[in-house]
Amino acid sequence: MTVIHLRQMKVNQTGQIVAIKVTGELGRRLRDMGLTKGAEIRIQGRAPLYDPVALRIRGFTLSLRNSEADYIDVEVAD
Repeated sequence: MTVIHLRQMKVNQTGQIVAIKVTGELGRRLRDMGLTKGAEIRIQGRAPLYDPVALRIRGFTLSLRNSEADYIDVEVAD
């Protein structure tokens, strides 16, 4: 297993969140959206210029900017 930033994941790749490395308002907002340690995610798609990224988590689709995705570490299979 390899740990990478969520931004580095490819379309249809799955992984598990291992850490969210931001505090304050942004950290609280990410956690409120369901991005918590242990959550399973799958990259559903990317915009034409690769920002934002759409991911599937807890049964719904969520879009994040790449600047937000950089704070989330994900464990993916090699």
